[in-house]
Amino acid sequence: MKIHLLTSVVAFGVSLLLCVILIPVLRKLKAGQNILVYVKEHAKKSGTPTMGGIAFVLAALLASAIFLRFSDTTSTFTLLIGLAYMAVGLIDDFLKRRHKENLGLKAYQKFIFQLAIAVFAGIYCVRAGLTVLHVPFLHKSFDIGLWVLPLSVLTFVATVNSVNLTDGLDGLASGASVAFFISMGVVIWLQGYAPSLSVICFAIVGALLAYLIFNVSPASVFMGDTGSLALGGFAACVGVFSGNVLYIAVVGIMFVVSAASVILQVIYFKLTRGKRIFLMSPIHHHFQEKGYSESKISYVYFVVTLVIGTICVLCIL
Repeated sequence: MKIHLLTSVVAFGVSLLLCVILIPVLRKLKAGQNILVYVKEHAKKSGTPTMGGIAFVLAALLASAIFLRFSDTTSTFTLLIGLAYMAVGLIDDFLKRRHKENLGLKAYQKFIFQLAIAVFAGIYCVRAGLTVLHVPFLHKSFDIGLWVLPLSVLTFVATVNSVNLTDGLDGLASGASVAFFISMGVVIWLQGYAPSLSVICFAIVGALLAYLIFNVSPASVFMGDTGSLALGGFAACVGVFSGNVLYIAVVGIMFVVSAASVILQVIYFKLTRGKRIFLMSPIHHHFQEKGYSESKISYVYFVVTLVIGTICVLCIL
């Protein structure tokens, strides 16, 4: 566990330094977030620098590379895939800034990029023999063979978009991700099957903790799709490559809730010709419309994720 803590500390320091350097640069470049007009509570956030995900993603990558030294293929692929999803998000954020509106890549373009990376990851699972599936709470594992390919692709696309949808309030996605990666890091460490992935989890935790200093309400910087897509990619990697696909939905329950709320809202809206289940979706905006502060909502997301993650850890002990 010593290397995990050292990696986390180094990632924290690098992320803190990069945030201090990056935020003024983003302001100077006028890389501000264009706020959706229908989220009236967020009007005052217009112009807040985005693309802050660059800082914590690069910090996590650097810290992981220093301590793991690309010692195994799985950890290397994890870092590359996280970087690839960050690149997709960076393109999306850049186009939003360039067009001066909250529209970057078209939905189908973003999906194609996400799917291509997901297929790449699934093929790696097959070729590397990463076909074992651990079942939460039951202490059982199954070899699913070639079924790992479609399961991996589905998991990557679903996880990346779920984390992306959760990124809507100050400290929300980053706080929930801290709890998620702490929990997954400990789960993987206790299982002992993929120690390098556990180290990467703690690198991400350290990097995010530094970023949160600037992202808690009121945020000085947003992660943008640059950060949220990368976090989703990392979350999928550590789950899929360690055989803990099912743990992603359990530990990352708040990501699931965000995505499910959007799906339910859209289906209900179409079936009832205009009626809504929630005042606004994703559901964190519903709570916001109900009068809850961003800090309280983000705190609840963090606590729920950490509690469920702790339960998963205790079930392994």
